[in-house]
Amino acid sequence: QVQLVESGGGLVQAGGSLRLACAASGRTFSNYAMGWFRQAPGKEREFVGGISWTGPSTNYANSVKGRFTISRDNAKNTVYLQMNSLKPEDTAVYYCATEKAMYGLGLPRSAYDYWGQGTQVTVSS
Repeated sequence: QVQLVESGGGLVQAGGSLRLACAASGRTFSNYAMGWFRQAPGKEREFVGGISWTGPSTNYANSVKGRFTISRDNAKNTVYLQMNSLKPEDTAVYYCATEKAMYGLGLPRSAYDYWGQGTQVTVSS
C-alpha cells in the first residue's frame, strides 16, 4: 500500500517562505518521479512542479518558477517543496503525488496514481 504524507503547511505573510515535505512509503521511492499540485477554493487542481526519478531534472509551472524549488532525498523517501516569496494567490491545499510509471520525469501531463491527503498553505497579504 503506497502512502504519501505531506507536512509543513501553515499560515505565512506575503513574502515569506515555507517548506513542504512529502514522505512516501510502500513503493521503491527512488524509481518514481514525484509531482506537487495545488487546489485553491473554487478552482481546479493545478500542477505546481515535478522532479524526475533521479532528481536532477525538475520542471515548474510558470506561476511559481523562480520562487519554488523541488528536491528529493531518496535515502529518506521524501520530496520537498521550498516556497519563497509567497503571494496571497499561492493560498491553496498542496498535494504531492507519485508518477504511475517508473523512471519518469514528473511532467505536468504525466499520469499520477497515488496522492497525499494535502496540506493547507495560507498566505496573508
